[in-house]
Amino acid sequence: MDSAPNAAQAEFWNTGAVRSWVELHEDLDRQYAPLSDQALAALQPAPGQRLLDVGCGCGANTLELATQAGPQGAAVGVDISAPMLARARELAAEQGVANASFVEADAQIADLSAGGAPFDGVFSRFGVMFFADPVAAFANIRRHMRPGATLAFICWRRPDENPVMLAPYRAALDVFPVKPPKADPLAPGPFAFSDARRIEGILADAGFGAIDIRPHDQKVGGLSFERALDQALRIGPLAGLLREQPEVADAARQRVAEALRRHEAADGVWLDAAVWVVSARAP
Repeated sequence: MDSAPNAAQAEFWNTGAVRSWVELHEDLDRQYAPLSDQALAALQPAPGQRLLDVGCGCGANTLELATQAGPQGAAVGVDISAPMLARARELAAEQGVANASFVEADAQIADLSAGGAPFDGVFSRFGVMFFADPVAAFANIRRHMRPGATLAFICWRRPDENPVMLAPYRAALDVFPVKPPKADPLAPGPFAFSDARRIEGILADAGFGAIDIRPHDQKVGGLSFERALDQALRIGPLAGLLREQPEVADAARQRVAEALRRHEAADGVWLDAAVWVVSARAP
């Protein structure tokens, strides 16, 4: 495992931190559904197709793809997180979605043929920014697509454009005695694809054509104040700091609560999100 190219990511998404992502997945799926819809519109899944969901997490989008593919088609979710995939399989069984399946694998290096390749379309919601070698990862994905198949995904733009991701973190940062080191903007992580020119270069080097990258801005959320506060403290960069420095948890909670109150409306807490909607074609 340690020699695998994405070993650090595999460790993170299979250990204690992932528990919160599984427990809160329904809120996250509901919050990000309008953003997922942008990538689905770019993909245009059709009945009878075989579709791949990269970084599928707890499987909400895989199940949607399976529904759109219909009984003559299928959707395969691939992820490196066993706990998330376990929940995805539970959801497929609960909802009776028989044409959805899930594979625990690293899409950068895995042979995806057993999952139903060649695929007619590939989708991802925030699942492609974590590869150690993104060119190799997308080249591997492309090799499992039929000629002319569409790749469509969404990824985060710059951190300063995304209060939904960083407003709680920035509100609480001053209370931590030990500040995190400055992040490498090109390292695997949620904002690794914030530069559209980098995305275009990666996809071109991986062999894709007809590359289209457009910005999309939207407020997302709708959670109650208490649920939004719970999510902010358990998910994302702030949660990582709290795991390392739990002695300031009360002070951090107060700062985050004050920040979220400024974004509260009658129908919940809403924060700005900024993504790239990316599509490309396999040759």
